[in-house]
Amino acid sequence: MAVLNALRETPGALLRNPVVFVPVLVLMLFQAPQMVLQTVNPLLGSVVSLALSLLFIFVTPFFQAGLIGMADEALDGPTSIGRFLSAGKANYVSVLVAYLVLVAVNFAVGFVGFVGAIFGGVALFGDASGGPGLAVLAVVGVVAAVGVLAYLLFVFFVQFYGQAIVVSGLDAVAALKHSVSVVRNHLLSAFGYSVLVGVFGAVAGGVFVLGASLATPQSPHLVAAPQGTLLGAVVVAALLAVVGSLFGSFFGVFSVAFYRRIDTGVGRETV
Repeated sequence: MAVLNALRETPGALLRNPVVFVPVLVLMLFQAPQMVLQTVNPLLGSVVSLALSLLFIFVTPFFQAGLIGMADEALDGPTSIGRFLSAGKANYVSVLVAYLVLVAVNFAVGFVGFVGAIFGGVALFGDASGGPGLAVLAVVGVVAAVGVLAYLLFVFFVQFYGQAIVVSGLDAVAALKHSVSVVRNHLLSAFGYSVLVGVFGAVAGGVFVLGASLATPQSPHLVAAPQGTLLGAVVVAALLAVVGSLFGSFFGVFSVAFYRRIDTGVGRETV
C-alpha cells in the first residue's frame, strides 16, 4: 500500500540523514524575526511580514526543489547540503514557473471570493424584506461552493508538480500535467495521502497558531516587562522553528517517498 509503505520509509531516511532537517530549519528561522517584531512593534512587524511574503514567492521554489532533491537521495542512501544546493539551482526556474501558476490561481480565487463576499453581504443586509436578496445570496452560496470544490480539486491533482520536476526531470508545464496523470491513475492512494497530510498539517497549524498567540504582547503567559516579553517571543519563535523543521522535513521526505511509489511502472498500489 503506497501511503503506508511511504510512511515506513520516511523515518529511516531521516534517521540516516538528519542533515535533511537543516534547510527547513534555516527557512523557519528566516521567518522567526517577524514574530519577534510583532511583539516589539506590531506595525513594523506587519510591514516585515508583507515584505517576507513577497520575498518567499521567489525563495520558496529553491527550497522546495532542494528539499525534494535531498529527500529523493536520502531514500536511497546518504545525502548532503550539496545535493540541496544543486537540486535547488538545477530546478529553480521550472519550480518557480509552476509555483507562480499556483500563486496566480490562489490570487484569482481570493479575488473572486472577496467579490462574492461583497455581493453576498449586499444581498443579505441590503434587502430587509427577504425577497430577491435571499435568492441572490443563495446563488452566491452555490457558486462559492462550486468554486471552492473546483479549487480543491485543482490543488489535489497538481500537488506533485515539484516532485515531477525534480524526481522525474520534467519542465513546469509537463510536471503539472504529469501530476494530474499520476493522481488520476491512483485516486484512492492520492486521496488517502492528502487526508493524512491535511490532518497532520492542521495539527502543525494549530501548534503555530498557539505559539503565535503566546508570543503576542497581550499573552498572559509572557512576562509583562518589555524585556520579558521580547525574550518570551524569541523563545517561542525558536521553538516553533524547531517544530516546523520537524514537520516540514518529515512531510518533505514522505511526499517524495509516496510520489516515487505511484510514479513507477509497478506503482499500482492502493491505500
